[in-house]
Amino acid sequence: MIRRVDVREKPSRRLLTVNEVADILRVSNMTVYRLIKGGQIPAIRVGKNYRIKEVDVNKYLTRGS
Repeated sequence: MIRRVDVREKPSRRLLTVNEVADILRVSNMTVYRLIKGGQIPAIRVGKNYRIKEVDVNKYLTRGS
């Protein structure tokens, strides 16, 4: 399921998985990992997994990167 994010909506404090971010951006999981490693999208490490704030995904989208 693809979840569409309207960047004009008030951003929530939700934490998204790499898979959810990949669906939103319509890219592969590996691309999301590259964005995290490159510092383009900040992420929180939880064990072996990453969580990305929905606000940070919205910021990334509005920057047009």
